[in-house]
Amino acid sequence: MKNLPPLALIAALAVASCTAPGASEAAPADTAKLDASGAHPATPLAEAPFTVQEIASFNEPWAMTFVPGTRAALITEKSGKLKLWQENGPTQDVAGVPAVAYGGQGGFGDVIVAPDFTTSGTVYLSWIEAGTGKNFGAVVGKAKLVQGAAPRLEGLQIIWKQDPKVEGRGHFSHRLAFSPDGKYLFIGSGERQKFDPAQDMKANLGKILRLNPDGSVPSDNPFADQGGVTAQIWSLGHRNILGLAFDATGKLWNQEMGPKGGDEVNLVEAKANYGYPIVSNGDHYDGKDIPDHPTRPEFAAPKLWWNPAVSPAGLAFYDGDLYPGWKNSLLMGALSGEGLVRMSIDGETLHKSDRWDFGKRIREVEVRDDGSVWLLTDGEDGKLVKLVPRK
Repeated sequence: MKNLPPLALIAALAVASCTAPGASEAAPADTAKLDASGAHPATPLAEAPFTVQEIASFNEPWAMTFVPGTRAALITEKSGKLKLWQENGPTQDVAGVPAVAYGGQGGFGDVIVAPDFTTSGTVYLSWIEAGTGKNFGAVVGKAKLVQGAAPRLEGLQIIWKQDPKVEGRGHFSHRLAFSPDGKYLFIGSGERQKFDPAQDMKANLGKILRLNPDGSVPSDNPFADQGGVTAQIWSLGHRNILGLAFDATGKLWNQEMGPKGGDEVNLVEAKANYGYPIVSNGDHYDGKDIPDHPTRPEFAAPKLWWNPAVSPAGLAFYDGDLYPGWKNSLLMGALSGEGLVRMSIDGETLHKSDRWDFGKRIREVEVRDDGSVWLLTDGEDGKLVKLVPRK
């Protein structure tokens, strides 16, 4: 393994090679390297403990959340629409959505409900906003969802922005999750294919942020005394975060795409630095080496990683009983891996338990309150599907 170059040199060596593959979140897998964290072959769907039931079609669906107290779900379409899918009714367009800068990996992003949704009706959304020139950045807003014959958002208010906005349309991340106690909003912010911002404490790119529900900074954040965007930071050294999930014990997990290989799942802890772009278990797209995690033990290492890549997207914690053996697991979609990955949790250890081959890019994973698992497949004819346990 080569000696560590400065961050600027890492960026200079890799910018040209990362630009083209990075335009797609599912770069070709590195078939020349074995997965040193353990082989994880995919199992055919015919051997899965479930069947796949197609429910509805959407245009480039990106995220979904079930609406508490209803048989409905909110689903974002990347080009800028918010859909209200109803199990026993029509799928409706939700009015009052923000203007979205659609292109590349950018557009409408995540949607989650507030912890007090049943009384407030508040939902949180993320999307891409255009800046000056060719600059773009993710933003997060909150609004009240008014349901009925003509569903709409009211009082939309932006509470957070990526800082700074930069050129390019990749690695926005903009995934959202509330802490189990409902007190804090966590935001995954990608490094925008710019490498160095992941280690820059004056930028909120390449970070996981922790905010109060109104967008203000909690006084006990690890860098709160430094002010500005630095105060928002919970953890750093991330690349392209496309899933956040809390487990039953309150631990926060994230998955993120590595460069060429090195996709990883991390146990997220306050003030921890996960090392990108200084270390990664993958390499640059032009083949140039990035030192592996074991070479720099001061950085937090992933709990699991994949090389060849699976291109993770969507992450959910499962603690139900519908699918035997799945209790206390993380479920992760795979884009280039075209399937669903299950990882069992044992304290702070993860195990690669199952991987099923869907033959389709899986964009999102959600668990309904009845314990059923639902997925969104990717693309212009994306599907909402339900996993029906085999009897």
